[in-house]
Amino acid sequence: MKFDFKLNINGVNPDKIYKTQYYVDSEILRRSDPLVPFQIGMLKKSGILGTKKGSGTVKYIAPYAKKQYFSGKSSSQRGRLWVRRMWTSQGNDIIRNAKKILSGR
Repeated sequence: MKFDFKLNINGVNPDKIYKTQYYVDSEILRRSDPLVPFQIGMLKKSGILGTKKGSGTVKYIAPYAKKQYFSGKSSSQRGRLWVRRMWTSQGNDIIRNAKKILSGR
């Protein structure tokens, strides 16, 4: 299961773009963590292992990740569409902080 969050910014120092992209990728994983279905923790860990922070792609590499994402069962806040649900509620905050990193604050 793969999610692309690549930054498209022209005329900005590549180091700042990388730091900002690293932040975005890290925050998506961190903030999605409480929403990822959890039985023994392998799905959550597959996101950490499958994502190269700074690449703009968050990837859950467990073979059952796609099935869990679209049709898995929910228990409390954990359940399907975890990245989409996180982005809906917290995406604006991530973008606001990413803009601060780009501007050097």
